[in-house]
Amino acid sequence: MNAKIALGALLMISCTFALAGDEAQSALQENQPPVFDPAKAERLGADRYGMKTYVIAFLKKGPNRDQDLEEAAKLQKAHLENIGRMADRGLLVLAGPFLDDREIRGIYIFNVETVEEAEALTETDPAIKAGRLVMELRPWYGTAALMEINRIHKTLEEKSVTDD
Repeated sequence: MNAKIALGALLMISCTFALAGDEAQSALQENQPPVFDPAKAERLGADRYGMKTYVIAFLKKGPNRDQDLEEAAKLQKAHLENIGRMADRGLLVLAGPFLDDREIRGIYIFNVETVEEAEALTETDPAIKAGRLVMELRPWYGTAALMEINRIHKTLEEKSVTDD
């Protein structure tokens, strides 16, 4: 009986590798504990804890929100294009809106170390220039893994938000 169980298990494992190939190998590797990668840590700017300094921005409703629908849509498109440019340059690692209509409209996480650097970047945003949005900037300490988000996102994005 034990020989039949062992043979069945071996057959099942063999079939799994034969049918799934790289997927099965990848799944087995994913179950392994993570191993420190000093080259990746250095490339992403991680400290010894795997963390780094960023500046987080809370995008809030600004004092000038009386644009007509066409002008508001143009500002939003330009705002999204600016987000894309900063992300492509590695200066913005995360951005997104909140899905309710409250004072805080969205967040950014800038890949900069000082609030002053982030202020300079916010000045490039057409929605900030128009007064439609204002930003509250705060230094933040978070995982250096955030630096991988934009690369991963590109593999998930079927269509860009600026394509509309």
